[in-house]
Amino acid sequence: MLWSGWGDPAKASELPEPIRALLRDLLGVRAPETRAVGIEEVRLPAVTLPPPVLGELRAAVGADHVRCDDDARVRHTRGKSTPDLMRMRAGDGSEAPDAVVLPGSHADVLEVLRICAAHRVAVVPFGGGTSVVGGLTADRRGFAGVVALDLGRLDRLVSVDAESMTAEMEPGLRAPRAERLLARHGFTLGHFPQSFEYATLGGFAAARSSGQASAGYGRFDDMVVGMTVATPRGTLDLGRAPKSAAGPDLRQVILGSEGAFGVITSLRLRVRRAPAERAYEGWRFESFQAGSAALRRLAQEGPLPTVLRLSDETETMVGLARPGEIGALASGAGCLAIVGYEDTGESGPAGAGEDGAGGTTTGTGGGIASLRERVAAVLSGAGGVCLGPEPGESWARGRYSAPYLRDSLLAAGATVETLETAGFWSGLPRLYDAVRLSLHASLGSPLVMCHVSHVYGTGASLYFTVVTARSGDPVAQWETAKRAVSDAIVAAGGTISHHHGVGRDHREAYAAEIGELGVEILRGIKGRLDPEGILNPGVLIPPL
Repeated sequence: MLWSGWGDPAKASELPEPIRALLRDLLGVRAPETRAVGIEEVRLPAVTLPPPVLGELRAAVGADHVRCDDDARVRHTRGKSTPDLMRMRAGDGSEAPDAVVLPGSHADVLEVLRICAAHRVAVVPFGGGTSVVGGLTADRRGFAGVVALDLGRLDRLVSVDAESMTAEMEPGLRAPRAERLLARHGFTLGHFPQSFEYATLGGFAAARSSGQASAGYGRFDDMVVGMTVATPRGTLDLGRAPKSAAGPDLRQVILGSEGAFGVITSLRLRVRRAPAERAYEGWRFESFQAGSAALRRLAQEGPLPTVLRLSDETETMVGLARPGEIGALASGAGCLAIVGYEDTGESGPAGAGEDGAGGTTTGTGGGIASLRERVAAVLSGAGGVCLGPEPGESWARGRYSAPYLRDSLLAAGATVETLETAGFWSGLPRLYDAVRLSLHASLGSPLVMCHVSHVYGTGASLYFTVVTARSGDPVAQWETAKRAVSDAIVAAGGTISHHHGVGRDHREAYAAEIGELGVEILRGIKGRLDPEGILNPGVLIPPL
């Protein structure tokens, strides 16, 4: 993972001159006046952890698994939001951890937490480092130091229960390796978010991730049937059965808690048969409103494909729906929808059927032709025009490319960032307008693009991409706009996050969303599980 950008550095590329010219003419973007620093130029604070504490940590996990070198500290500083990357490219490593600790077992994690609680050392659980909401930056005030707890050594597929169709997996498994290991048993998780190449299973659970095939497979939190969690107070082992009426479900307390309540050390996950066939296609609608109505009908009445997403007019015009071929649809009108289908080749129950949805092809057997015909009847009846497989296949090829495009835009001098929300179908138009109006009010004349990224029977998620000319202080420029748009989302009745999480960036808006009593409940849980407050301080829960 590139320390100052996204993913494999070899995949980053410079924007072609026609796109750079368009940015200059349309948005006033100019090449940056200063270059991005090299990793050896990042300014790091001195390590503040007392030597005796480092000695205890080395005794707990092994001396080779406690690192205080500059390279390790830089690579565990912050996440991958645009402000994170701008600070790193400017050489600002002020929020680096003092040490990186790599436990090898649940017992190791418990011992590290015991040591850190005893010495008032903050602990930031670290998976793939892909947070885009400030989820990896601890508030070190009042602590003797900060440790990044890298779970990369906890990377095993522990067991597969083929009869129950579950698998026990460790949290440090990156998603591509998890899929390869499950494929040997004929299974898949079906979880493919944009961060798929680098994110970990533990991170998916801690942030309530949602993948691009959520219409067929559901969100990641839908897949979690059990977990083991290490806390400063001891171990939580949760999930005895698929469903239970034995009181509140404590799994839901940990899911989405972003490391503030405990460290997930094992996950028991629902798996599906690996598909024998996949197919993708594109559809065009005259307007975002018309396309949204078509998606709503599929979500509420079925049949649901595995992938279902819709770009608005601006995103379609720019071609961001196909980030690997930016500009490819620039001459087209209307809105592009991407529809994907899968089939396992075996008979079985229909797919997620989530939130009143009509079921999917996943696991139904018999090929995908019949489902495509039924979906096509709904989409064409709603005014859609089938564009054939090419747009869908283009999207599938480039589905993980958008973060690399962001790196290229940053290098060209633009400020570019994403944000997302969700709401009920009846309130979605108001939410869409509120976000766009807020961004234009804060940033002048930015390019604002949007797509429906996930659908449910009762509502959907909206995912926005914003590009604008960079100001003299681009971090402050975006933070001002983000505060305003967060307020607008809450006022319009949306949630502050559908799948990115809360972190530090959404903390105050989340508090407004759940109310004062809701915040008190979270503080009560935090106080019981983490009395010294060492776990990811400053994340999720507003300070007193």
